[in-house]
Amino acid sequence: MKNIVYIATSLDGYIATSDGSVDWLHEIPNPSGSDYGWSELMGRIDAIVMGRNTFETVLSFGQWPYEKPVFVASSSLKEIPAHLEGKVRFIEGTPSEMVSELNGQGYENLYIDGGDTIRRFLAEDIIDEIVVTRVPILLGGGHPLFGSLTEPLKFRHAKTEVFDDILVKSTYLRER
Repeated sequence: MKNIVYIATSLDGYIATSDGSVDWLHEIPNPSGSDYGWSELMGRIDAIVMGRNTFETVLSFGQWPYEKPVFVASSSLKEIPAHLEGKVRFIEGTPSEMVSELNGQGYENLYIDGGDTIRRFLAEDIIDEIVVTRVPILLGGGHPLFGSLTEPLKFRHAKTEVFDDILVKSTYLRER
């Protein structure tokens, strides 16, 4: 079983601007038409766990991009949009409780998404792999990917790929 983070950041480590916008991600040229490893990730996971803010951001995209089941970590949201019935469910608890519940339902490999959610999972030391794609832009502020921890978490570099001479994607595995 694995809990995997797969996310893009600016060169200065931000995942969104101060107002929560990720519009800067849509400005990335894609001359090769590559999905930059997205389908490979989707083939490795059973479900997605994302936070409320990320869920609301994805809703604003118009078209739902996920085929895998999505579990939204939220205690405040109560209603799933009608067009997402059967695709999205809400889940509550600590990250460990959520993972235990989902593993009990047969979801072994989870994609963890959303800044606050990722930081909560890291704080409980239950992230096994981090894939970070660096976008060549400096945002100068916003929502950082990482936050403070009570103790360091060591990861081992597994590989780095460069896409279209624009994006640098690095994979790190948790050392325990």
